[in-house]
Amino acid sequence: MSSPPVVLADGNDPPPPDAVDTSLAAASVVPQSSGVRWKGFVAGIMSGLTKLTIGHPFDSIKVRMQCSELGTYKGPLDCLQRTVKYEGLRALYKGASPPAFGWAASDAILLGSLHNYRLMFARIEGRNRGEDVSVVSEIGRLSLGGHAAAGAMAGWTVCTFITPFEHLKAKLQMQTVGPKLYTGPIDCARQIVKANGVTGLWRGFGGTLLFRSFCSYEILMRKFRDVPIDSPYRVSEGTANFLAGGLSSNVFWIGAFPFDAVKNRLMTDSPTNPRYPSWKAAARQIWAEGGVRAVYRGFVPCLLRAFPTNASALFVWETSMRLLGAEQLKK
Repeated sequence: MSSPPVVLADGNDPPPPDAVDTSLAAASVVPQSSGVRWKGFVAGIMSGLTKLTIGHPFDSIKVRMQCSELGTYKGPLDCLQRTVKYEGLRALYKGASPPAFGWAASDAILLGSLHNYRLMFARIEGRNRGEDVSVVSEIGRLSLGGHAAAGAMAGWTVCTFITPFEHLKAKLQMQTVGPKLYTGPIDCARQIVKANGVTGLWRGFGGTLLFRSFCSYEILMRKFRDVPIDSPYRVSEGTANFLAGGLSSNVFWIGAFPFDAVKNRLMTDSPTNPRYPSWKAAARQIWAEGGVRAVYRGFVPCLLRAFPTNASALFVWETSMRLLGAEQLKK
């Protein structure tokens, strides 16, 4: 005797088995909205805190060498030794409180927006190729030009936010032994605003508008991924993130350092009696102090800082993105 047919609550017959299978298969590929993705921002916070912990002591030495009178220090090692001898180890973290918040927030904005801009350009390129862009994993690989454009836009996005924190950090880092001009970041900000208005916090803004394309990072990542699986030179994804992050940061700083030197001169200048009325004046003064050698003063600690700091930060960001299950473009 056959069992009675199953009737659904609405009185309709149940769908045939093949219809159920089809619906389940369709559910496994859910079209994704093109809204803002937040996981890149969360991972960026972790990256920023990593940068601060590892890189701030190097940055303090770099800024002191860039902005002190010529001949104050024999070199980066002398600067480090004298700083620790006369001011203690804590002096290496002077000015760390503004970037503690600033780096976490700026990397959240930089890397979070980078992730979203990459998704945006991937969809644009995918549509141009006639692809279905509703599922990110099905979109073709983003071109290097797309990566460069996404990186540049992410850099411009974060610049507006980060400049005041860079300004406060630089001024506090230049406080050595003797009377202190500022009791802390809040007092420093108050004095700048009093002397130059709120816009004074953005002095040196142009130097933060450097072209951050992340293109060299992507090129290196592709080179690492192209190594055959059975090759002894094949490295894990995490190791590739670390090495590509460090090497690409060194490439960036070779070209960016002169602009950074001018920016720091402007930021550490007196708010009440400035020595440099413009970018051009600051650049001329640096060149007059010794040409190329003066322009690249402090470059060694910058380079030493850049590799471990950015290698660790990008490793942390990429790892956090994987752990958070963020959408990944085709490699």
